[in-house]
Formats: sequence, structure tokens, C-alpha cells
Amino acid sequence: MKSCLLMLLLLACCLASFPLFAEDKLPYQQDFEKAEVGKVPADFLVLDGGFVVKEGHGNKFLELPGAPLETFAVQFGPAETDNLSVSAFINGSAKGRRFPVFGVGLNGVAGYKLQVSPAKKALEIYKDQDLKATIAYDWKSGAWLNLRLQVKNAGSGAWKIEGKVWPKGGAEPSAWMISVDEKEPPQPGRASVYGSPFAGTPIQFDDFKVERSR
Repeated sequence: MKSCLLMLLLLACCLASFPLFAEDKLPYQQDFEKAEVGKVPADFLVLDGGFVVKEGHGNKFLELPGAPLETFAVQFGPAETDNLSVSAFINGSAKGRRFPVFGVGLNGVAGYKLQVSPAKKALEIYKDQDLKATIAYDWKSGAWLNLRLQVKNAGSGAWKIEGKVWPKGGAEPSAWMISVDEKEPPQPGRASVYGSPFAGTPIQFDDFKVERSR
């Protein structure tokens, strides 16, 4: 009897853990269409902020409220090191002379980030809090954008960090818009999206993907 009970317990543990292992596989994708409104998907790690799934215009998305005026992030997907890309749709809006800041990240909290900084009219790459590269970028308030960040092993002890952004519904640029060459190997960590609602308006996120680099 005890051996049968033990077998049942082991089987239950295996079945309960199966979704977790399934979520760790690549490619990872989350479009929120099956997510419960008012919550966040169970596999997400909310580092801070009042992220919740909302629904509007026949679509579900993740929303960060317009207050408080801090920086907030949520992590998702498997924790890996390199040869990965993350992409997401992000929508923010200005209010007067105040602008949001938002982006996508790889390699955990202290990893790489592709950031749209409307107040500076810039597209930037950060490693943790250190600015690594910046280019001019003219942001349009209230328009959904697709952001893609890639961390790729370039061989011979080098890594290439690359980013691009384009309007939702538009053609993806064939070339990367901004890049950084690194000699220090990236650390393993999950992908992320983040936002700073400095305009006091919500920031919306949708269609998360983590894929192998191209």
C-alpha cells in the first residue's frame, strides 16, 4: 500500500511540474489572449509595479498603470545566456511635456536593455544602468511599436548586442539599428519588459516572444 501511495505521489509531482518545464522551452510566446483579465500569467515574475492583464478593442494586453512614477519590470521565458532575442509590442503616450520610458531586456535584472527614451529623442542600449550606445529616434505618442533586442555570441570571446524598433503593422527593418560589441560574457537570466510612466499615463505591452538569435 505504501509503495502504491509513493508511486501516486511521484506521478502527481511529475504531472504538476510538466507545465513549468513546457514554459521553459524556446521559442517562448505570450499574447495574453488566454490570460485572465486583472491578473498576470502564472509564469511571469513581477519585479515591481501594478502590472495586470486588460482588454480593449477586442484585444488583451499587459498594462502598467500611470502611477507611481517609478521604473517597473516583469520577467518571463527561460533563463539563458546568449544567442537569444526578445521582442514585444509596447504603447505609451505623452502628456504635455512629460514622456514615458520603456523597453525590453535580456539576461536578467543586470543584463542588456533596448530602451526608447522619448524625452531625449533617442533609442538606447543599456547594460544594467550603464549606457552603451545611443542613436537619434523620433518617437510617436500613442502608437504601438515593436522592439527587438538580440544578444549573440560572435565567436572568439566576443558578443554582439543589437536592437531595432518599428511601428506595429509595418515591415521589420532588415538591418539592426543600434549595436554594441562586448568582450564580457553575458550572465544567464530571463527576458523582460519594463516601463517608467513618467507622463502619468499607462504603458501597454503585448505579444512577447523569446527566440533563438537569427
